[in-house]
Amino acid sequence: MKIVLLHYSAPPVVGGVESVIAHHARLMADAGHEVRIVAGRGDQTNEQVEFISIPLADSRHPVVLSVKSELDQGNVPAEFPGLVEELTRTLQAVVSDADCLIAHNVCSLNKNLILTAAIKKISDEMSRPRLILWHHDLAWTTPRYRAELYQGYPWDLLCKAWEGAEQVTISEFRCRELAQLMSIAEEKIKVIPNGVDISYFLKLEKLTTQYVDQLDLLRAHPILLLPVRITSRKNIELALQVVAELRSQVPHVKLIITGPLGPHNPANMQYFEKLKSVRASLKLESAVSFLAELNDQFLPDEVVSDFYKLADALLLPSREEGFGIPILEAGLAGIPIFCADIPPLRDLGKDFIHYFSLEEAPANIAARIWTQLSTSTLYAYRVQVRSQYGWRHVYQEQIEPLLERMYDR
Repeated sequence: MKIVLLHYSAPPVVGGVESVIAHHARLMADAGHEVRIVAGRGDQTNEQVEFISIPLADSRHPVVLSVKSELDQGNVPAEFPGLVEELTRTLQAVVSDADCLIAHNVCSLNKNLILTAAIKKISDEMSRPRLILWHHDLAWTTPRYRAELYQGYPWDLLCKAWEGAEQVTISEFRCRELAQLMSIAEEKIKVIPNGVDISYFLKLEKLTTQYVDQLDLLRAHPILLLPVRITSRKNIELALQVVAELRSQVPHVKLIITGPLGPHNPANMQYFEKLKSVRASLKLESAVSFLAELNDQFLPDEVVSDFYKLADALLLPSREEGFGIPILEAGLAGIPIFCADIPPLRDLGKDFIHYFSLEEAPANIAARIWTQLSTSTLYAYRVQVRSQYGWRHVYQEQIEPLLERMYDR
């Protein structure tokens, strides 16, 4: 599918809409679409995405600014129709081979009504490309723009529903505003939120991102972290039993054991085989991941640190510890800590963390963990953001189906 993304400016120009366009373009290109960004300012920042500059599309072009100063006073300059025709011809040459034209904000704001009018002409005169109007802001519902808007053409292009165009807003609030402004049903407006590039924002290592994808971690909740070597004193089998109990309440729970086998005791291999057997007997193959199974190389500290950023809690059921560095690391990461009530960990964690007795039933430990997490609004929102607002999820669940529907029209 050939897709054109249109805005006043594009990356590397910094702005919220510019950032969204960059993410959309990357995701569409990664999905195999042929993507082109058209804007007045910007440059090619992605080798998979063509950039075409049309200076008159810029909101800061001198001619555009001159025309806008007249329009803001309620006057349509004599040169306005000619400029619209000029820009229409230029745009038609750029989008004539496209299946879909996605106009971001340029048909919502009055920053370049020459461009808005040109897009309307293209929409009226050409059956292709299919037009999506992606509304981030609305001039007619924003007080700071009201003094610049007047009844009639071209200002009314921003407040009327265009026949054949798909309306998209970035929030339910904008959807309600647009529906009221254009007197259309909210059900006819598609709400597609902006997203977060989770790997970029958390500065995850490339290897960590591979694990996140391989283990489908962004849809897991809660994610419990056990950053220890595989050795019997770490009591990993108790963690597995706790996860089995948790899973009856929260089926998407994940436990990540980051460490390799302990290097000094040959019995650790037998212990590892025992743990895998316990995992199988508890039917936890999809819930418990030993990174030692995925990588037989040394796991860099940076990757272990990444898992603290992703985890919802630290689970440390050790029978013996000399100190307990994971507690300090979890404290810095700001995640809840659930650990065995043994003297070294009690001395280190004091009253700041959650302890359980090694004699306690796994079901009780699981209940304690879930009680703490399920009553935390921070945890609940963290899970929602992680599972619903990652850019890849937004694209796969909402943007790609919209593109397919537009293509099949």
